[in-house]
Amino acid sequence: MAVCEILKMGDPRLLRVARPVTAFDSDELHLLISDMLDTMLAANGAGLAAPQIGVDLQLVIFGSNARNPRYPDAPPVPKTVLINPVITALGSSESDPNVLEVEDWEGCLSVPGLRAMVPRFSRIRYTGFDQYGDPLDRTVDGFHARVVQHECDHLIGKLYPMRVRDFTRFGFIDVLFPGLDAERG
Repeated sequence: MAVCEILKMGDPRLLRVARPVTAFDSDELHLLISDMLDTMLAANGAGLAAPQIGVDLQLVIFGSNARNPRYPDAPPVPKTVLINPVITALGSSESDPNVLEVEDWEGCLSVPGLRAMVPRFSRIRYTGFDQYGDPLDRTVDGFHARVVQHECDHLIGKLYPMRVRDFTRFGFIDVLFPGLDAERG
């Protein structure tokens, strides 16, 4: 178990498309997940994708509680290991088939010190597998949906600034939100 270096925007490894995981429940996979969890927790992250630590696999982890200083107002998200994910945008509710995008502030451990308003689907279904190869199938909305979409973007070589539509709402945290704790980066 170790805290790994998180690659920063500009590193070409962050732009690669990750390979599917083919071997589940292996010592190597469990060690990678353990290292990713240690790294995410040490950085106060809400999620981390394997490509962010230089591993080209379709593996993301995410989860946060109310004590995360980077997202103190966000609702809890269950700790999850998601492998080979597929995301489907859903209507805003069971009875409303219209897919809705919402904008909210995002940051990234690979883009430290910056935040931007980023559009994301408000409600999604994600499927994939856990580290044991057991299927996952969840329908989520709000912050949970945003975190999953953000992390899964890393698997296709996309960082959140690539999704920003209005660059007047993109900048350094200490400028955008004067007086906030520096840990919120």
